[in-house]
Amino acid sequence: MNDQPIIEAEKLCLTLGGAVILRGLSLTVRAGDYVSIIGPNGAGKSTFVKCLAGIHRQWQGRLDIEGRSLHDYSRRELARAISYVPQADGRQLPFTVHEFIMMGRYPHLSAFSSCSAEDEAVVERMLELTGMGCFRHRMMDTLSGGERQNVHIAAALAQGARVLVLDEPVTFLDYRHQVAIMRTLKTVNRESGITVVAVSHDLNHAVEWSDRILAIRDGREVFYGTPREILDNRTLQAIYDIPFKFIADPEAPLPVITPVSEA
Repeated sequence: MNDQPIIEAEKLCLTLGGAVILRGLSLTVRAGDYVSIIGPNGAGKSTFVKCLAGIHRQWQGRLDIEGRSLHDYSRRELARAISYVPQADGRQLPFTVHEFIMMGRYPHLSAFSSCSAEDEAVVERMLELTGMGCFRHRMMDTLSGGERQNVHIAAALAQGARVLVLDEPVTFLDYRHQVAIMRTLKTVNRESGITVVAVSHDLNHAVEWSDRILAIRDGREVFYGTPREILDNRTLQAIYDIPFKFIADPEAPLPVITPVSEA
C-alpha cells in the first residue's frame, strides 16, 4: 500500500432508465488498498463497481484509473488494469475449471495466438492459490457455489490486472467458503499489492478485512474512512436508519457489530 492514487472518482453521476443512481460520488483509492463498499439495498454500490469495470460508460463527472480517464481505455487495456467478478448468477457454464481460468488470460492474447507456457504457468498458480487444483478437469456446472466463486476469482486474478473489483463475492456462501475466499483476497492484496474493491453486505467482514470502507446511500458517499472510524452509532444510523451495538471480542482488535432489534 502507498499514497499513490489508483482510482479517482469526482462528482460521478449516472442515470439509468430515467432513474438517477449515482449522485456526485467522489473518492480516491490508493494503490494496494483493500476497500469494502457497504450501504443499504439500492444505494448504488453495484452500479459504481460496474462503472469501474467499464460496464456502464455513460456516466458524467470524472473517473480516472492510474491518472487516466476510464473513457480513454480500450476494452483490452481496461482488462489489463481492472478485473471484475460479478454477483453469482447461477448460470451453467460448459467449461472445465482449467478452461474457464485460462479464459482470464484473454487480455494478453492476440486473435490468432495460442496459450503460451507463461499463460499455463499463471493458470497453475491461480489454481494453487485458490485451492482448486484438484478440480482442474471438473466441469463448472458440477461445482458447488463456493467452488464456482473460487474459480471466478482465479480467472479474474489470471488477467494480471492491478485492481480486482468484486460485487458481493461471498453472498450465499457457507462460512468455510466465505473465510477461504476472504483469505485469498487478502493474500493477493498483501503479497502481490493488488488493489481490492469489494461490495459487501456484511459490516463485520468489512471491518475485519479492509483498509478503508466506503458507505454509499442514495448514490452518494456518506462515509469513507478506516474500519475503526466507522464504529460510531451516529455514522451507522446515517447509513442504515437503525441503531447498532458493539460487542467486545477478546480475540479481535475491534468489536463485533450487531443491529439492535426494536421490540
